[in-house]
This record gives sequence, C-alpha cells and structure tokens, in this order.
Amino acid sequence: MISLPPNERDLHAYVDHQLSDADRRVLETWLASHPDEAAQVRAWQHDAQQLRAALSGALQQPANPALDPALIRQRRQRQSRRQLASAALLLIAVSIGGFSGWQAREMTLVRGSVLPMTDALQAYRLIAQKGLLPADYQVDNDGDMQRWLDRYFTRASRLPDLTAAGFEPVSGRLLSTDEGPAAMVMYEDRSGHKVSFYVRPPGPKNTFLPRGRRSDGDLQAEYWSGGGYNYAMVSPTDSPAAPLLQQSQPL
Repeated sequence: MISLPPNERDLHAYVDHQLSDADRRVLETWLASHPDEAAQVRAWQHDAQQLRAALSGALQQPANPALDPALIRQRRQRQSRRQLASAALLLIAVSIGGFSGWQAREMTLVRGSVLPMTDALQAYRLIAQKGLLPADYQVDNDGDMQRWLDRYFTRASRLPDLTAAGFEPVSGRLLSTDEGPAAMVMYEDRSGHKVSFYVRPPGPKNTFLPRGRRSDGDLQAEYWSGGGYNYAMVSPTDSPAAPLLQQSQPL
C-alpha cells in the first residue's frame, strides 16, 4: 500500500503500470487535487510512450533522444559542468598562453576520451550502489526477466545463467545512450551481493568490442559483443564470486 504524499518511486511505478489496482486508484485521486504533480506524471507518461515506440521495432527505428527523463536531466547537468570546465581551461590558456595553453588542450582531450562500457559502470553505480533510479521491472513469483528483455532487444544474446555463482535476476531498468536504448538487468545472491548484465547498441561509429576486462575504482567490467549489441557484466572488484561469474559468461 502506498503512502501519501507519494514519493518519486511511487510515481514512477504508476507511470510504468507497476501499482496494484487499489494503489492506482488512491494515487489517481491524489493527483486530481495536485495539478503540479499531475502535470509531471503526464510528462513522464509521454516520455514512456515515446520510449516504447522507439523500442517496439527492435531498435530498427531512429534512436529517441527522450528515452529516460532522469538520465536526460543528469546528462544536461553533466554537460553544463563540462562547459564550465572547458571555459575555465580556455581562460587559463589565454592567460598563460603558449605551452600552458597546449597543456590545457591535452587535458580536455584526455577528459573527453571514453573507455569501453563506461556507461555500464555508471549505471551500476547509479542503480545498484546509490539507488538513484527505480527499476522498470521486478521479478516476482510469476516474473520472467528474459521475456521482459526480449520485448525490447529481440536479437540480443540470452541472459547469462549465474545460478552456479548463486545469483538470480531480480530487476531490470531501461536506459538511454547516445546510440539508442540500453538495459541493465540486476542479479542478486542470498547475501544481497549485486552484479549486473548490461546490453546496449554498439558504441560511436558502430564500434563492436573484442572480449576484454577493465577496472574502474571499486568496480570491474567484463565486456564483449554479439548479435549486434555490446554487453558487460559489472561487479565489485572484491566480489568473492568474480571467478564463478567469469566462468558463467557466454563465449
């Protein structure tokens, strides 16, 4: 049963049709007397409709730039910070000139480089570690995570079977990339440890990935390509299940 006033998770659940009939009626009654919140929900519903339309053709339609409102807002904030940082570097270059200006340019180029599956690692931090984005789909007794993923990525590889490592899929989240829609499937074991499976379109310039591995702070990513998509398994670097997870991944 939801509580009033509803939190953002409740509102997202309403937009994603995840509420029970009773909770839905309670929330609709509350929205009828709160026009500002109702307008926000209608905007989210519009975005969700655009996302479903973009995904209904198995990614054969042009990518929709308004796939996820929360991520779009975060991207705009990051772009604003990058613009401020670039302006500061330009000011340093003009003030100091010559050699220092070239160094500032090199710093900008390094910061702009993107390592493989950086978005998969960022998604894990946002969802698994910080809990900033609610799930679009959660497995219950009748849930089927593979069926949920197949609705949007019909040509993608099957979900990895991690039962030997003690992990089961528990939730999924649709995300946005510059190249089109992506998805993250969260796995958990009985102790609450989390790992994720991430699928996305190939990177800039249709870049596919050779099988590889890299670490980023406290996380590690195993990545590969197949079936027209790029994939990554993300887990903490100190996860005791890491060797089993590597054995469970498709070749």
